[in-house]
Amino acid sequence: MTRLVLDTNVLISALMSAHSPSAEILSLWRDGEVAVLTATAQLDEIARVTRYPRIRAMLHPSLAGRLVNRLRDVAIVVERLPMVNRAPDPDDDYLLALAEAGEAQYLVTGDKPLLGLKRHKSTRIVTPAALLELLKDRK
Repeated sequence: MTRLVLDTNVLISALMSAHSPSAEILSLWRDGEVAVLTATAQLDEIARVTRYPRIRAMLHPSLAGRLVNRLRDVAIVVERLPMVNRAPDPDDDYLLALAEAGEAQYLVTGDKPLLGLKRHKSTRIVTPAALLELLKDRK
């Protein structure tokens, strides 16, 4: 099964737009077609980001709460992350560490500087739309 790390921006985007590539990826996860990896740092980040006034204006808090609960209950929670100092934004290093520790095939993000890395060890860094194309080609 394809193992994914979904950047928080992808998860939030999926909640905001039901017909986006990000939402389609969440559907694949719900249907058991892909495995999603997460970590406590990401769960904390989602809780924090969804409290921002501009996000709250577009996203009902209960949706964010359900996402955090589903990630905690259904995603593969990786407990021990290696130290990584490679992301253009140091706040994204945990995503690279999560991908590495969880042996993810893909890190899915909309973050252009992170996308610029293209790869971290064996993990490819791709946009949601690119991931959907790659998965489609595998079928």
